[in-house]
Amino acid sequence: MSNFKAINFHSARFLKSAARLDQCPEDTGAEVAFAGRSNAGKSSALNTLTRQNKLARTSKTPGRTQLINFFVLNDPAFRIVDLPGYGFAKVSKETKKDWDYHLEQYLQERKSLQGLILLMDIRHPLTEFDQEMVEWAYESGLPCHILLTKADKLKFGAAKTQLLKVQKELTRHRELVTVQLFSSLKKQGIDELSELLSQWLVPNEPSDLQEP
Repeated sequence: MSNFKAINFHSARFLKSAARLDQCPEDTGAEVAFAGRSNAGKSSALNTLTRQNKLARTSKTPGRTQLINFFVLNDPAFRIVDLPGYGFAKVSKETKKDWDYHLEQYLQERKSLQGLILLMDIRHPLTEFDQEMVEWAYESGLPCHILLTKADKLKFGAAKTQLLKVQKELTRHRELVTVQLFSSLKKQGIDELSELLSQWLVPNEPSDLQEP
């Protein structure tokens, strides 16, 4: 009988922030990182997943999050990671270059990283930045799951059409890249996301894990 304790995303609590790879928590266990443009609804998605309104800071000023933020789950070996938003931050080129360097270093060298959740506004998917992240993950052999956020902004038929369009655009990446609809406002897609995260964090356990 397995000693596995189902992952409870509601148990997430802040662990620490890091500006550089050497400031990150010990590189053991397993973690999944969330990335996306600064207006893609990343903080809202994390708060919805964990049912905590203030776990990840939301701001009306895109690009506010400038650090890599780590959150530990009910088992200390499991973490979710909030990466700095990209694309809209009003910072100097030098600062952005510094961010990009440390972020790339984290993505390439972090051994405990099991997958990337990439958030895109369903109305504006696959921007240049998004495609760069998808290509990087694909070439690195890292599973990437796309959340088409703010799905409530479109009627169901239009949202489904957009989903199919994005899937078609990423056909050559289908071995490692998957896509789903998501809405923090309507609580849409939470179960699908929770199940996928459980599979990534505990790959040797049954795939039908459910939260307690």
